[in-house]
Amino acid sequence: MRSVRDNLTESGLVDSDIAGCVGYVDIHCHCLPELDDGPATIAEAISLCKALSDDGIVKVIATPHQLGRFSGCNSAEYVRQTIAQFSEELKKNNVSLEILPGGDVRVDERICQLLEQDEILTLADGGKYILLELPHEIFIDIEPLIIELETAGIKSIISHPERHPVLAREHNILYKWSEYSACLQITAGSLLGDFGQSAKEAAWEFLESGLAAFCATDAHDLLGRRPKMTAAFESIRAKMGKEIANLVCIENPLRVLNGVELEAVYPVVAGE
Repeated sequence: MRSVRDNLTESGLVDSDIAGCVGYVDIHCHCLPELDDGPATIAEAISLCKALSDDGIVKVIATPHQLGRFSGCNSAEYVRQTIAQFSEELKKNNVSLEILPGGDVRVDERICQLLEQDEILTLADGGKYILLELPHEIFIDIEPLIIELETAGIKSIISHPERHPVLAREHNILYKWSEYSACLQITAGSLLGDFGQSAKEAAWEFLESGLAAFCATDAHDLLGRRPKMTAAFESIRAKMGKEIANLVCIENPLRVLNGVELEAVYPVVAGE
């Protein structure tokens, strides 16, 4: 049986010479067992990781929730240990997927302090990028936190802003944050309409404006939150071209893994 990866490579939709990576890189995924609102068991986690691999993903940053309602749980060291143990389970079950440590970090004024204390994680444990999640119920202007992180040499990536009721509408806030090197991660399912029309429209607007640098699965399970990177990639390619699809699904995520500067999708220009 042919794999998604074989089809991508032969069709030229994924270049085999991009940092030696043939396949997608997912920077936001809840694939570890028994940690947060992802898989409840090891068996469920293995099934989800097999689905990630079958969807053409070769590298994934596991991003269990940290802080917020998970404050005191999922410490950096515990996540690292879980990944090391779970990676062995994947090998035993012939699932070809590389997992790296990270966190879906709820915004908190203590973040820089907690990073210094090694309590929470940057993406790929590289110390260069952090995935920040805002509370859904209210809006918080996190410009001071973004500036503090940038001063410490850490760039902020805002997770799924298209699904936030304020950020989906008030794009000028995001343009302001982008002045301090913050960028956006949109969810594959949002581009496909899985989270409603408003989230879909905002996700495409963020891509087209250059604010969004990444597309990620934010997968949690095989029911309502399964990985859909291939479908999103195809949709981006059809609407915006192969180069942009490669950039947000492979190249920029790889740059996060390698701790290097991102490539701009387009120059970011604030709307009138």
